[in-house]
Amino acid sequence: MFRSGTLASAASGAETMTVSGAVNKTALLLTLAVVSAGLTWNVVAANPVLGAPLLWTGAIGGLVLSLVTCFKPVWSPVTAPVYALLEGLFLGVISLTYGSLFDGIVFQAVVLTLAVTLAMLALYSMGVIRPTARFRAIIFAATLGMALFYLVAMVLRLAFHFEIPLIHSNGPIGIGFSLFVVALAAFNLIVDFGDFEDGERSGAPRYMEWYCGFALLVTLVWLYIEILRLLSKLRSND
Repeated sequence: MFRSGTLASAASGAETMTVSGAVNKTALLLTLAVVSAGLTWNVVAANPVLGAPLLWTGAIGGLVLSLVTCFKPVWSPVTAPVYALLEGLFLGVISLTYGSLFDGIVFQAVVLTLAVTLAMLALYSMGVIRPTARFRAIIFAATLGMALFYLVAMVLRLAFHFEIPLIHSNGPIGIGFSLFVVALAAFNLIVDFGDFEDGERSGAPRYMEWYCGFALLVTLVWLYIEILRLLSKLRSND
């Protein structure tokens, strides 16, 4: 993530990123996303007709901002907060939808997301799992493959009204698939934690604090959504 050109600009006398600074930026981005999600939940609960427009605004807007941020990290002090707000629209509608189907599932998903995050942070801090070059390559390849899989699934659903059973099935194979994706998202947290320390150690420019916070938020949102999907499959079998 930390390219030579980026490091050179920081070494010329500009302020560099710190782990504490990145943590603070992450906390701010999470707050923006949670507040946006909470407001969206209330708005859609009172006006269900707004659900679809807000959902697609958040989903498409978040996707566009995430791509912009990835290709232009220097813009992240602006794009990351806007992304968090847009992602909150998406999370608010999705959470309300799942919550209306399964009582208490949103709270369970939030608690499990927090628990998994703390567990991975503990494993990282104790050195049990470290983001080595090989580890990063494996996780990147698996994540890219999963992203392409979901993209194909979305195209099939929108263009041909065909659902891939693997994603939505509540059978053993569907649950196993969701467990795999949750694990993959959790391992991405290790990469994100490593980026925080690598940025400080390498003297990355200060704006990379926002970029690292953005990257961690993306992973946390993914983890939360996949846990919601997994819990819904398990609850459907009750």
